[in-house]
Amino acid sequence: MDVLAALKALGDDTRFKIIEILLEHNYCVRTLAEELGISEAAVSQHLKVLKEAGLLEGERRGYYMHYDVNRDVLYKLASKIEELADIQRKPCNFKEKEDCNHNEKQQCHMQKTGQECSEKVRFFCHGSSKKEGGKQDANHNCHES
Repeated sequence: MDVLAALKALGDDTRFKIIEILLEHNYCVRTLAEELGISEAAVSQHLKVLKEAGLLEGERRGYYMHYDVNRDVLYKLASKIEELADIQRKPCNFKEKEDCNHNEKQQCHMQKTGQECSEKVRFFCHGSSKKEGGKQDANHNCHES
């Protein structure tokens, strides 16, 4: 499965709606066009993109082709997205990165934006939930190796 092709195919509002509709019903082009309020030619073009991405399967019923979502591909895509969400941020190792500015590295990414760190960030990034007196450390040192 080509993850990027599937994501690009789902990135269009109409194609996303087609997937939502076809998850509940197996429809032909004519019925999809009526449901979406667009032409059959437009539906056919959207179906072509979704089929090329592996998200749809067609089944001929008499003269008409009825479409169904390939749920296996949808589950694989969901799994890939979940894997992305599970990737943990790593601290910058300025010694390994020539383009990393050492002074910039020492500053917390939240401090650079002028915002204060949340409790969660202080815990995971700075190693504690609160600094002495409830104030944050000036440099935060959350990116030190």
